[in-house]
Amino acid sequence: MSQSASNHDDTDDAGRVVTSPQLLARRAVRVARSVVFEAARQTADFLVPPVCISCRTPLTRHHALCPSCWINVDFVRAPICDVLGTPLPFATGRLTVSAAALAAPPVYDRARSVAHHTDVMRRLIHGLKYGDRTDGVATFGKWLAIAAQDFADETDLIIPVPLNRWRLWSRRFNQAALLAHALARETGWPIDTRALDRVRRTRSQVGLTANQRRTNVSGAFRVPPRARNTIRGSSVLLVDDVLTTGATLNAAARTLKTAGAARVNVVTLARVVAPVQPTL
Repeated sequence: MSQSASNHDDTDDAGRVVTSPQLLARRAVRVARSVVFEAARQTADFLVPPVCISCRTPLTRHHALCPSCWINVDFVRAPICDVLGTPLPFATGRLTVSAAALAAPPVYDRARSVAHHTDVMRRLIHGLKYGDRTDGVATFGKWLAIAAQDFADETDLIIPVPLNRWRLWSRRFNQAALLAHALARETGWPIDTRALDRVRRTRSQVGLTANQRRTNVSGAFRVPPRARNTIRGSSVLLVDDVLTTGATLNAAARTLKTAGAARVNVVTLARVVAPVQPTL
């Protein structure tokens, strides 16, 4: 018997293994711990029963959607434009760039989104931003990790799109930062929530035209001195809740590239998608 085995077991006269008291004690501790954890889980479920993160229908587990809500999440699926991440009318068997991306290339390099900003996904994001509904963040992190798979080999740093300090004070949290942390937990990619600042207070983008959005966020971001060495030469993954016209993400990407970022990719929970355009 090896030295490592003899530390745990002995044999009787018949050659049968007899478990040592130390090993029995460790096993007892593990069993007791699992019993306590399960009791705590059941107590928590009794006090705060699991419900659908969208419609509040009772469920058997937390942080999930009911079947009715799940089928009404319009996930973005292939084929997609390799640059904008928007749906294409048909698959070509190779990476394809849409006419929209060729006509007006974004400042960022590539974008991916989990779902269209419709129905259930719109409700989920509205609840997160304005209703303090953070119970879906763990699920959102899993979805974002799947959407960002194309960037797995080139992501050095996750950065959430920041809020101005006054809006952060009024909202109490930055939904993009919550999503970025959830994505980092799923992927293990490094995250820095202070590598990009929002230095100018801007109007809400809701209701603004594309040109107004671009003007609104122009010059709104900066890379603080402490982060410049980190950004220089790095491939950054920007995280936000919704991609609409791309004005905010373009402004943030421009700031990061001016600071020396080698690449800036984007992943969002949802995307406002125009009707599918023909490919070139």
